[in-house]
This record gives sequence, C-alpha cells and structure tokens, in this order.
Amino acid sequence: MATAFWDTQRVIVVDFLSRGETVNSVSNIYTLKRLQARILRVRPVMDIGNVLLLHDNARSHTSIRTRETIASFGWTTLPHPSYSPVFGPMKQALRGKHCEIKLRMMKK
Repeated sequence: MATAFWDTQRVIVVDFLSRGETVNSVSNIYTLKRLQARILRVRPVMDIGNVLLLHDNARSHTSIRTRETIASFGWTTLPHPSYSPVFGPMKQALRGKHCEIKLRMMKK
C-alpha cells in the first residue's frame, strides 16, 4: 500500500508499506515524521507550522498518539466528513447510465 503527500507543486513523500504490514499509529507517525523532514528539506523557506493535513477518519489517523504528533508539529488537520453531499446528486444523475454506455460500446 502506498501513502502519498503532495503540495501545490509536487509529490513530497510516497511511503510504501511492506507486504503484510498493518497501518497503525506507529507506522502513521513514522510516515508523518518522514513528511516533516522532507518538507524541511524541499521547502526550507516554508513555514513548517503552516501545513494543512487532510486524511480520512481511520483509527491510525485519529489515535491520540497521532493527534499529539500532528499537534507537536503545529500542523492543522482539516475535518474529513464521513459523507460528502456532492456524491448524492452525482450518483442519482448517473443511475442506469453505465448500462446504456456499455450497450453502445458493444454495438460499435
């Protein structure tokens, strides 16, 4: 599994888990520390405390140790809604369309 972090200009860190390794707070904190070090290296003029982090609500991301680590860096975690209202209308508009598209493709 890969975890990627990027800014507006480039990918900063891509971290790969070994086969069979589980995502937990220890591995997540290790990745966050790598991210912090990499930001300091590639963006030395950037205010390191001005990082906005968006991630889902997985246990490894919301554990006390992970939140403490993020807070110690001075980073801000953006709220991640469990459901996005954007997908409801899109799902409704696409309902049944995949069958029509597939049939058209089969006829060609």
